[in-house]
Amino acid sequence: MVAKNEPQDPIFYLPDLGEGLEEAELIEWNVRVGQRVQENDVIAKMETAKALVDVPSPRGGIIAMLHGKPGQAIKVGAPLVTFKGDVSSSGNGAPRNAPAVEERRDAGSVVGDLGDATAIEAEGKSLAAPAVRRLARDMGIELSHVHGTGIGGRITAGDVQAAVAEQDQPAAHKRKPAAKQPANPAASLRTPFRGVRRTIAEHLHHSITHAVHFTVMDEADVTALDALRRKLVAASNEKISLLPFVAVAICRVLSGRSGAKFTRLNSTVDDEHQEIVQHRAVHLGIATDTESGLMVPVIRDAEHIGVLELSRMIAQLAQAARGRELSPDQLTGSTFTISNFGAMGGRFGTPIINYPEAAILAIGRAREGVVVRDGMLGVGKLLPLSLSADHRVIDGGTAAAALGKIVSLLQTPDELLPT
Repeated sequence: MVAKNEPQDPIFYLPDLGEGLEEAELIEWNVRVGQRVQENDVIAKMETAKALVDVPSPRGGIIAMLHGKPGQAIKVGAPLVTFKGDVSSSGNGAPRNAPAVEERRDAGSVVGDLGDATAIEAEGKSLAAPAVRRLARDMGIELSHVHGTGIGGRITAGDVQAAVAEQDQPAAHKRKPAAKQPANPAASLRTPFRGVRRTIAEHLHHSITHAVHFTVMDEADVTALDALRRKLVAASNEKISLLPFVAVAICRVLSGRSGAKFTRLNSTVDDEHQEIVQHRAVHLGIATDTESGLMVPVIRDAEHIGVLELSRMIAQLAQAARGRELSPDQLTGSTFTISNFGAMGGRFGTPIINYPEAAILAIGRAREGVVVRDGMLGVGKLLPLSLSADHRVIDGGTAAAALGKIVSLLQTPDELLPT
């Protein structure tokens, strides 16, 4: 029997890995029970909604217990690793066997402190992250009536969603739980929403329920542009697609450098303050398909970058996205997004706006088709383009004219090169 005052083995609780997320998926352990580790040794790899994260040990010592199995989602603030009681002193000067380690959740965090829940509650506020408060406001839920199940009574998004379900459920159904349907493993496969896939689902749902989507479509005759592309490929000995040319054309239109006033498309919406935020710099998001789901790395100040450099940056970011090597800073802050689904097939689409942006351009698969030049029929290469916009910010005529200007630039490719 353990003596009452005998210190327990210190526990390292999963810290906030950044981005205000409430849980992370355990990918693999880098240590085993009985192994001695040094401070800052990597003990586990965790997958957040956007990146793979190495979790370092907050102290040196011997691993007594590993909490969780690969593939399991672990809540922020839940036990991750238990050390044996003879753990060495941490960098903050705590003595060996310090009971304070067990008396509190470990405040050490990869990105930031978990915060003091008691202080927040003393101020009469419900303990919840800004994103959860925004979700509750959108759903019409009063946080003071929600029971928090997170660390220190923190209200999670799941708590808010449960409150919505409870609110919408008829009284008779509340007393009688729904009967479970028998599972047939051979007939179906159930995959839980986790990591990137869950974030994508939440983000798209938020966009659909907030932005007022509409889409305009057109085709550009890129025959001359494709000839220019081939010349650049031969001269640079680099693989270059049509995407960076489209990116340059978009940046010309969004920044006003084309002479047209379509800068309103380079906006984001601040729904909390009911404001349209129009940006001078074009931070271009490039939608990238990965095994984990769709990710959108960002090229900052893209209006100042040429075709060749954009081509290289797009390739580098796509490779990093597929390897889950992008930092949170590289995945946030875009003001306009391009989605190049034509690389996999399809002509036109209705792309969903990358909220809180005001517009997104989708590029379809280029194909040979009939074109008319100077009143004569001919065969050329046609590039389908689909521009979706938030009707609260951008009028239909403005979007159509902006798309027309993009088409015009693509059909006069010399204008896309540096002067």
